[in-house]
Amino acid sequence: MPRHPTDHAGLEIVPFAECLRLLASVPVGRVGFLADGEMVILPVNHAVDGQDLIFRTARGTKLSAAEGQSLVAFEADDYDQETLSGWSVLVNGRAEVVDDAADLRRLSHLGLRAWVLHAWATAEERPVWIRIRPASVSGRRVPWIR
Repeated sequence: MPRHPTDHAGLEIVPFAECLRLLASVPVGRVGFLADGEMVILPVNHAVDGQDLIFRTARGTKLSAAEGQSLVAFEADDYDQETLSGWSVLVNGRAEVVDDAADLRRLSHLGLRAWVLHAWATAEERPVWIRIRPASVSGRRVPWIR
């Protein structure tokens, strides 16, 4: 039985605070943005900072999108094959480069888990912090079926 209201498809609508908790519970999500007229979706290690999402990057398309304060979408999810349950959270907002010295010091202590994706990136290779300021946050949970 869902704990929260459901949508037209029977998926549980996850409240805002729970969406943030779920986002913080997984180290990897996907950021989507428009680059050179095409949609790009890339995996990133991320953390939740208050109501914002943050990740690190190097020079390239993600940084270019953030420097232009472009609209971005961010999605993270999880699925348990044993219980046939899972969730997905979608954040829409604007990306921006974090350049305030006090913010940078504070963010360096958040414990962004860049070590999770050794083959993709390490924090040392991604020196620029990007913040996504949400305009909307929505989440859905597939209820336990068994």
